[in-house]
Amino acid sequence: MRKKLLKLLAGLVLLAAAVVAAGAWWLFSSPAYQGPEPEGRLEHGSLEHRGKVRTWQTYAPSSLAGQPPVLFVLHGSMGSATQMRKASYRAFELLADREGLVIVYADGYENHWNDCRGGASYSANLENIDDVGFFRALVAVLEERYNADPRHVYATGLSNGGHMAFRLALEAPDLIAGIAPIAANLPVPDNMDCEPSGKAVATLIINGTEDPVNPYAGGLVDVFGETSRGHVLSSFDTARYWAALAGYSGAAQQQAWDDRAPDDGTTITSAKWSSPTGVSVGLITVKGGGHSVPNEKYRLPRILGRTSHEFTTAEVIWAFFSGDTDLR
Repeated sequence: MRKKLLKLLAGLVLLAAAVVAAGAWWLFSSPAYQGPEPEGRLEHGSLEHRGKVRTWQTYAPSSLAGQPPVLFVLHGSMGSATQMRKASYRAFELLADREGLVIVYADGYENHWNDCRGGASYSANLENIDDVGFFRALVAVLEERYNADPRHVYATGLSNGGHMAFRLALEAPDLIAGIAPIAANLPVPDNMDCEPSGKAVATLIINGTEDPVNPYAGGLVDVFGETSRGHVLSSFDTARYWAALAGYSGAAQQQAWDDRAPDDGTTITSAKWSSPTGVSVGLITVKGGGHSVPNEKYRLPRILGRTSHEFTTAEVIWAFFSGDTDLR
């Protein structure tokens, strides 16, 4: 009994340390946004789904034409919609102003998403929160409020948010036209707690080789010593899973990108599978990159590894979703 109690206390200490570290990272370490201000409007929304009040923030240009596409931008573990806006430095909102789309920063249940990693210790997983159902309900709200196009709904996200994007593509390919997970790999089969449909979805993965949380080469996910999220595939095997669903059996087309920021300690390579008739799949490898969102200006805290300044993630993601598979 005493050993079980000590083990429980040790787990609580590790969890508390993780929360404190993450909070300090977000509150004190991220540089202030200094770019141009978006011209659209930010609105807050909520709905009740399966007895839970779920919340989100939408950013829309000041004027929308026709049926705008939707891009979900999802936060990581212990995060929030507000924190994800901060981590992406308004890049998605500036993109929305130019391209005429609706950006949605949704809030996970108790700051987490119920992704496909079966052993995860946070409440969203333990209570088996129906996040896929929540997003279905949210898309219906967006159709009514913004006349959003249900055929062009996309999702990106960092870490736990990237894993939620995987779940949407695995279980709701009728809802999601494409995903772009960042710092996330699919769980290994014995850690998979989703029911894959087996249908192809356009997929772009952006992972760093020096990510201290999500191992690029596969293995155990470690969040400041908390390892309940279990093991994941390698980044390349994750990409090949989606490529196989799309019908690609050959090798990927590999390319090295020009080094646009020689002083940031990172370089970029990419692999892609594409054809004129099939959905596209790509993997962007940030060599030397950490657990962060690449951008051209801001360096996120080094506690989670280097931030690459070689490209702006929002721009690359939207180019991919728009049909530009060159990935450069």
